[in-house]
Amino acid sequence: QVQLVESGGGLVQPGGSLRLSCAASGSIFSGNRMGWYRQAPGKQRELVATITSGGSTNFADSVKGRFTISRVSAKNTVHLQMNSLKPEDTAVYYCHLYSRSRDYWGQGTQVTVSS
Repeated sequence: QVQLVESGGGLVQPGGSLRLSCAASGSIFSGNRMGWYRQAPGKQRELVATITSGGSTNFADSVKGRFTISRVSAKNTVHLQMNSLKPEDTAVYYCHLYSRSRDYWGQGTQVTVSS
């Protein structure tokens, strides 16, 4: 019933920028939280950033000051602006929606930071 579609991944050089977008569709209730997680090879999936429908944000320490998150609640769309990218940011990035005690995930988009 709920579908998350991500876009914007790719290859970028260290120090570069990328913008990820995620559009949610289906039966989405207000009072939800959207965000991004990432998973690097051989590692567990980890939180990157989240934003509530009220605009409260939360960031992993490793991305504070470099990444920003925003959303257009009327469109159930969330964006992740990633600046000053580092090789250790390389991972598959997953869009996440938490609504009424349920978790929904996108299919993931690859971000590779390499020279």
